[in-house]
Amino acid sequence: MIKSVVIIGGGESGIGAALLAKKHGIDVFVSDSGTLSEEYRQTLNFHMITFEEGGHDFNRVLVTEVVVKSPGVPEHAPILGMLKEKGKKVISEIEFGHLFYSGLTIAVTGSNGKTTTSGLLYHILKSAGKNVAIGGNYGKSFARILAESTPKMMVLEVSSFQLDGIETFKPHIAILLNITPDHLDRYDYKMANYVRSKFRITENQDEDDFFIFNGDDPEIVHHIKKGFSIKAKQIPIHESMYDQGITSKDNSGNFELTIFGKHNLLNAKVAVEACRLVGLTESEIRVGLSTFINLPHRLESCGKINGIEFINDSKATNVDSVFYALQAMQKPTIWVAGGTDKGNDYAVLMPFVKEKVKALICLGVDNRKLVDTFKDHIEHIIETQSVDEVISTSLKIGEGGDVVLLSPACASFDLFKNYMDRGDQFKSAVEHYKNLN
Repeated sequence: MIKSVVIIGGGESGIGAALLAKKHGIDVFVSDSGTLSEEYRQTLNFHMITFEEGGHDFNRVLVTEVVVKSPGVPEHAPILGMLKEKGKKVISEIEFGHLFYSGLTIAVTGSNGKTTTSGLLYHILKSAGKNVAIGGNYGKSFARILAESTPKMMVLEVSSFQLDGIETFKPHIAILLNITPDHLDRYDYKMANYVRSKFRITENQDEDDFFIFNGDDPEIVHHIKKGFSIKAKQIPIHESMYDQGITSKDNSGNFELTIFGKHNLLNAKVAVEACRLVGLTESEIRVGLSTFINLPHRLESCGKINGIEFINDSKATNVDSVFYALQAMQKPTIWVAGGTDKGNDYAVLMPFVKEKVKALICLGVDNRKLVDTFKDHIEHIIETQSVDEVISTSLKIGEGGDVVLLSPACASFDLFKNYMDRGDQFKSAVEHYKNLN
């Protein structure tokens, strides 16, 4: 039984871990090098949990038995180095929550698509009447959920950062959607290190568990063939299993989906297989799939103006996400992209750009890289500084049957607070122009 714990980082994961520790009578202390939000500060005070901000009291931190690290705290942070040097156990909040949970866990990871897949899984299970919760990298932290309730089933979206700090975390169903370069600055710029983190989702599984993975992803397939030890029952999902839609097993035809794009067919197929494993009927799965509403800013239709459809995909902050978005477009596309560049290599997008993009509207402070990359391949490239300009320009150059796709491939911090602010402003501007027409 753990008697004392220090939480490094006072974000959602850290606060959740603190509340869970308090619930189980563990002496807990929260330490954050930055400033806590007023909401989290009030939460800690209400539950009489001691904390510090603006730095770490090394003497207070060092006397603890276990350290729970929030995923946002980098591995090279001095406080973590010192704790490990002193032999302290440092685990993630996901691992900490797992120590107090005996229900059925479905864990989802991947470079792209894990939020949609997790949300879809949760919705299908919930609509079928299951006592299920969703958390991890999605909404509430795992630990906070367990501090407040004890669901029989958990759907967890887990990032590589969260998986880095596990020791015994063992989902009954582990899902690995894809592995493409991301967050390599946290992994010494070595793809192998990042891949190893993703595969940790299955490292504690045994023969009674299931590992569902994208059987067409080159990184996943390569590393399975290379000899990663996997004890769980392997369920590869191939494009041939869903490229014409996802067929039910009760001879009632294809399932109806509310999300579109080939990548979302994969996400849905993975969710269907997981739901079958936990005993849902084909009818229950059908109902869940047909009533699912995806989170905002993920290929979210905002309606039409003069026959031109506007789609908000502001969450697409990397090239891989834009690849899937452009792949899903079936109409002439006015592509809205730009923001704070993340070292993007746009070459992978060129085939879709040549085939589908009739115009590029740049939305950012510095658009040189986008312009230089596509100036010889897209006839119309227009630079803008606001979503209002984007919508008005789209209506001038677009025509009925076109799609205006906000799929930026970049971070949002040059003109917006975050990707949500960017997407919300885009939707508001579309509504404004709809009312004018």
